[in-house]
Amino acid sequence: MTVDSGHNGPASLAVTNLARRFGRNWALAGVSFELPAGAALMVTGPNGSGKSTLLMCCSSLSRYHAGRIEFLGQELWPHRFALRRHLALLSHDNHLYEDLSALDNLRIHARLGAIASRPQIALQHVGLQDSQDKLVRSFSAGMRRRLALARLLLHKPTLLLLDEPFAALDEQGRKLMTSAILKHCNTGGMAIIATHLPSITAPICPLHMQLEQGVVSQFGPPQVNSL
Repeated sequence: MTVDSGHNGPASLAVTNLARRFGRNWALAGVSFELPAGAALMVTGPNGSGKSTLLMCCSSLSRYHAGRIEFLGQELWPHRFALRRHLALLSHDNHLYEDLSALDNLRIHARLGAIASRPQIALQHVGLQDSQDKLVRSFSAGMRRRLALARLLLHKPTLLLLDEPFAALDEQGRKLMTSAILKHCNTGGMAIIATHLPSITAPICPLHMQLEQGVVSQFGPPQVNSL
């Protein structure tokens, strides 16, 4: 079956009864939710609750054992190779070239992916335009985190999957990261943000999902007083 990887309508993500195991242990069990275009979902839970596993499944980099993920009107796993250009995962590994400048990192990524985007614009979105010629090895952990997000934004994905995006960021870095995520959603994109910092993440997320041992224990608008 041929899939059309182009998209001409409201973006959406629908996850139904998703399950993923490692050996005999279920990292996710019966996870279901929907995410409309322009929205961000905050995912919280203790270590080992399944947050990172959920992002890996939604990125199509990890196969799920049961359930269904529908993305842009297609089931994700069978059509993963056509749909991956609409997905972007920020994991704990920033995947940057240490001995190249910030600008050259983005230029290489754009060239390898045949992306026509302008790297300078992506750097502006994360507040690194004044550091574009500096080597990445001289960057702080927070600056590397922001550069990694700029790399993802180059190909203008529909769905951003962000694993602890505010880790290692100072207050200014968090504001820049927040602004970039909001800009992405305001143009119709979606984001799923796994975080241990709900007080920072909740203001930009109309939806909140709490995971406990791979099971959804709460879903709905963030309850600020309980975060």
